[in-house]
Amino acid sequence: MHSARTPGGPPGRTLGDALAEGTVLLDGGLSNQLEAQGCDLSDALWSARLLSDAPQQIEAAHAAYARAGAQVLITASYQATFEGFARRGIGRDRAAELMAGSVESARRAGAVTGREIWVAASVGPYGAMLADGSEYRGRYGLTVRELERFHRPRAETLAEAGPDVLALETVPDIDEAEALLRGVEGLGVPVWLSYSVAGDRTRAGQPLAEAFALAAGIDQVVAVGVNCCEPADADRAVEVAAAATGKPVVVYPNSGEEWDADGRTWTGRGTFEPDRVRDWQRAGARLVGGCCRVGPAEIAALAERLEASGV
Repeated sequence: MHSARTPGGPPGRTLGDALAEGTVLLDGGLSNQLEAQGCDLSDALWSARLLSDAPQQIEAAHAAYARAGAQVLITASYQATFEGFARRGIGRDRAAELMAGSVESARRAGAVTGREIWVAASVGPYGAMLADGSEYRGRYGLTVRELERFHRPRAETLAEAGPDVLALETVPDIDEAEALLRGVEGLGVPVWLSYSVAGDRTRAGQPLAEAFALAAGIDQVVAVGVNCCEPADADRAVEVAAAATGKPVVVYPNSGEEWDADGRTWTGRGTFEPDRVRDWQRAGARLVGGCCRVGPAEIAALAERLEASGV
């Protein structure tokens, strides 16, 4: 039973409390839903461009996932950075407004459902700002301190907008994870840390047990896991994340298709199967959903599986 909350405001429970009680359903890929709505995402700012040009489309995409049963809506701030906006001639004050607006859009979309919905402000990796596919490689040639200086200002801006959690997501290597965890210290908002992986390693090639262990003793981190990876790789990573941290695991893989960064298109076939959620739960997953190319239909199917499991 969901607790009451103020319409348009934060839910009655913290996300951490909800994870302690059972499984919580994330949304799916924001970009594919925006494309389904007819939006052009060919710009380097990707979905973040729409925060300025078509915010109503962002809210509509969130609403589609809320209607499908998602309990956590991830904001359109993955690729929103002060540096990226500056290249488009958008000043710092306006960029901060747009980042805050990403939280407000998700909050409004969730409010109309009358259900308990949490808003996760997306903090994507440094490589997402570069828009050259390097978020799938990591190792940018920057120090941890330099990466922390990049991430801290927008993490502060997003935290001030009042999300329920910061999603440190699609992280390709341990150095960036360390920078992100330093960058969110003292912000007063819980976070989850989610790596993008290939096989049993981070995208940069580090062992997953080592990568997950980085967050093991940090109370601010309410979940650790993987996203933006193949479903089969997510299957294996859940057990490792649970064993390395003792924390609830977050898992939201892609459809199974592969991203061609040069051609900027998806290739191959989808392998995302909603029935995987049962194995994820048994291995320790408590925050589950989908990433790129996983749409409202798949999230609705996950909702059905979770409802049937009663966990």
